[in-house]
Amino acid sequence: MLRLLAISKNTFIETLRQPIYAVIIIFSLLLMLLAPAVSMYTLDEDIMLLRELGLSTLFLAGLFIAVFASTGAITEEIESGTITTVLSKPINRPTFVLGKFLGVSMAVALAHLLITMAFLMTIRHGVLETASDEIDWTVITAAGSAILATLIITAFLNFVYDWNFPSTGIVLGTIFIGFGILFLVFIDRDWHFNPAENHFEMFDIIASGLLLLALFALVALAILFSTRFNEVLTLSFCVGIFLLGLISDWVFGRFADQHIWAKIGSILTPNLQIFWVSDAIYESGTIPASYLLLAITYSGLYTAGILSLAVAFFQRRQIG
Repeated sequence: MLRLLAISKNTFIETLRQPIYAVIIIFSLLLMLLAPAVSMYTLDEDIMLLRELGLSTLFLAGLFIAVFASTGAITEEIESGTITTVLSKPINRPTFVLGKFLGVSMAVALAHLLITMAFLMTIRHGVLETASDEIDWTVITAAGSAILATLIITAFLNFVYDWNFPSTGIVLGTIFIGFGILFLVFIDRDWHFNPAENHFEMFDIIASGLLLLALFALVALAILFSTRFNEVLTLSFCVGIFLLGLISDWVFGRFADQHIWAKIGSILTPNLQIFWVSDAIYESGTIPASYLLLAITYSGLYTAGILSLAVAFFQRRQIG
């Protein structure tokens, strides 16, 4: 267990220090910033489109972080030969694979948390549908203060103690934006203490949590492909399965009872429609507890199955 935790911690820190990790997060935050301006051109479904844009950004950001982090954690170590040093220690291959999965999953979860809080702030601000709508200055102040504090303290720690700027900024940014969310929970747009009118909905939090469950499955797939393929092929396979998983019911589900190939395809391909609740945005706006339990069970079983395949494939991989 100690070896597993050590590999997980080391993978988590290495992932945070990858430049692509910070680039994806910053780009996602910029998309969240622009989402209200894009959503204002609908007739009467501005906030619904804003939610869908925000959830789409969360999903795609997590996908690319999972792929690049997984290839950096396994493929690069295999190609550079550093993995031989690790496996020469009393560390077996299943422990190595599981440790890499946990480390990448923690990095994906941290990025997902940061972007989710930005998403909640965006939803809280809303869309300026008419010229008479006013800017929610409480959201602007909370977000601006969090960003300014993050930049100042990160620059200080980088200059004085030589801490890594991107990883330190992401961790501190998550903390300060968390304080900003806590402030907005109790303060309304008129700067009054009014928790009942904070405009945060449980639907958005649950929808984000469901996407995180899907991302854990995608991390397992990226780990599986990284044990055998390079970065380009891993990215191609993961994006292909991601797109196929969004239409799994249409491609495989409707033929599963008549054809064996469809049955196998529906089992091997993750059904990402389970975690994508965009239909509920335009319909009931609620997610039952039974559905949430189903999604958690499916994600856990699918992730465990893919990790088992990853361990089996890596056991027969020639190293060195």
